Amino acid sequence: MQEAPLEGRACLVTGATSGLGLETAIGLARLGARVTLVGRSAARGERARARVVERSGNPRVELLLADLSTQAEVRRLAAEVLAKSPRLHVLVNNAGVVNLRHTLTADGLETTFAVNHLAYFLLANLLLPRLAESAPARIVNVASDAHRFGKLDLSDLQSERAYRVLPVLGAMRVYSMTKLANLLFTDELARRVKDRGISANAVHPGFVRSRLGENNGAAARALLVLLRPFALSPERGAETSIHVASAPELEVVTGRYFARQREATPSGAARDRTLARQLWDASARLTGLGS
Repeated sequence: MQEAPLEGRACLVTGATSGLGLETAIGLARLGARVTLVGRSAARGERARARVVERSGNPRVELLLADLSTQAEVRRLAAEVLAKSPRLHVLVNNAGVVNLRHTLTADGLETTFAVNHLAYFLLANLLLPRLAESAPARIVNVASDAHRFGKLDLSDLQSERAYRVLPVLGAMRVYSMTKLANLLFTDELARRVKDRGISANAVHPGFVRSRLGENNGAAARALLVLLRPFALSPERGAETSIHVASAPELEVVTGRYFARQREATPSGAARDRTLARQLWDASARLTGLGS
């Protein structure tokens, strides 16, 4: 019998207790991987873990809890992964939020930027030694074509100005900026780890039915219901993340952007290497990592 493509490989998926992340975890487990789910809620996480096992037929599924809006929690999560996992072959940074209001995390940082970008940046950097020890290894950052509408203002990374407009418009400005940050981070990361046997790529899952945005109240939930017929299923949305995490032909492909399981061209801003380096340096300062 032919060995499953990810047999013997260890994968970590953030935001894995529902929607896109859950389906990504199921897909990786079906390919034979040992999968660690990361979520915030123990009850929801245990339900998700059981669902991954049931739908994949793979019992090698674990759950770790962390609130990725808080850097202490990201660091605790990384330490737990390093303690429990002698190998890590795939990191899928998938967790994300969108907020209609300007809110701050426990670290005093704007929440959308903290979760959608800084958590990706910090977790990936903390896990790089284990990924390098496990090489060939892959980092998959879930971005979005929304990055095409984003503008990165290094003087306002906490979006104090962006929310001074209509809430929906402000929320989309900030979300799009964080997705642009994902692309810039991926590009810079790929250059920094190319000689360590680690690839770094970003993906656009499409407009997917998910819990993203449900935290913004009844009006936002009603809007999501209206948009539901136009959205992809989480299963379809996860296909690109699974493909980039597992396809043998992509083992040495790095610093690219994928949509619909094919390489795509990101915006000009996403290919600005000077901006990518500046964002890296700013992110290193905000997370307390050396640049």
